[in-house]
Amino acid sequence: MIWVTNALNHLLISLAIIVVAISIEHTNCAQAEDDLVVLTASRDVTLTGYTRSQTTMTLSSEVSGRVLKINYDDGQVIGKLPFLSIDPTFIDLEINTTRQTLEQLKISRNKRRSRVGYLEKEFRRIENLFRRGSTPESSRDTALEDLDQAKFDQKAIGVEIAIARTRLKELQERKSRHTIFAPQGWVVVEKQVEEGELVTVNTPVARVADFEILVVPLSVSAQELAAIQALAPEFDVLLDGESAKAAINWINPEFDEKTRKLNIELILRSYPGPKRGGLICRLALTTAAEGLWVPKKAVTSRYENPRVFLKASDTEIQVLVLGQTENHLIIADDPRLPPGTLLREPTSRQPKLRQDPGR
Repeated sequence: MIWVTNALNHLLISLAIIVVAISIEHTNCAQAEDDLVVLTASRDVTLTGYTRSQTTMTLSSEVSGRVLKINYDDGQVIGKLPFLSIDPTFIDLEINTTRQTLEQLKISRNKRRSRVGYLEKEFRRIENLFRRGSTPESSRDTALEDLDQAKFDQKAIGVEIAIARTRLKELQERKSRHTIFAPQGWVVVEKQVEEGELVTVNTPVARVADFEILVVPLSVSAQELAAIQALAPEFDVLLDGESAKAAINWINPEFDEKTRKLNIELILRSYPGPKRGGLICRLALTTAAEGLWVPKKAVTSRYENPRVFLKASDTEIQVLVLGQTENHLIIADDPRLPPGTLLREPTSRQPKLRQDPGR
């Protein structure tokens, strides 16, 4: 009785195993059939570019003179000190001369004020005598004319003082141009003059750049640009092998007919590594390609005539193979095979051989 019970248990376990195996096989077959789907062709590309500073500035001299001191060398970060100073000897002399001229004009103005005050009193005295008939009208007219001319001289001195003050401001502004500053935090990338060298107006003295913000210029095709724009506003890139975040800074709409590409610029949002030019930036993309993808096992190619079969209607469709990947064939676009179409695996049939009727 115990032996019969054990045999029955073994039989039930064997049947369960067989049922599970059959179920797994059917599941795998169904999964395989579901995988036979027409897909839009795509290809994986990696865009490569190099970092550079977002902004580069050329420092130029606005005055002529000899360079007295340069406070920074190539590769140094700009601080509070000016980049360089130009000898201000001659401009200082002009400023001193203008100040002395201004003081002289102020003294002349005081003299004119004093004379106007005296002539006003003299005119009032003669005016009173004229009203009493004690002096002729000509004396009154002469006193009035002298007073008017003195007032005109006083106004002329006031104009000359204003001109001298404007000239002094101009000279002081020109003197400030003898000291050339650069934005703090920027880096000197090229020093173009040395101490003691003579410079003239518009002479470039250095180039400085802002490496706090790094950008990566790229030249991309329309498909690659569409793939970048389909990413999140900030996407992942590799910068010298380190993970970083980037975003589109600008897109130049002008099309380059020679390269058939558009110029764009990526801006790095976060990167803990060194901030300098020449870092390799890589952006992996999946872009749309011409044609369609079909699984290789869904294609039969007897007599060099590739065909696929629709799962829904079992319709046979001839296809044109353009290329292949590891698991898919790339075929030409066909309106009968829109992306998402389900295919079935072709049945394995051997072609019948015709017999020679003479045998």
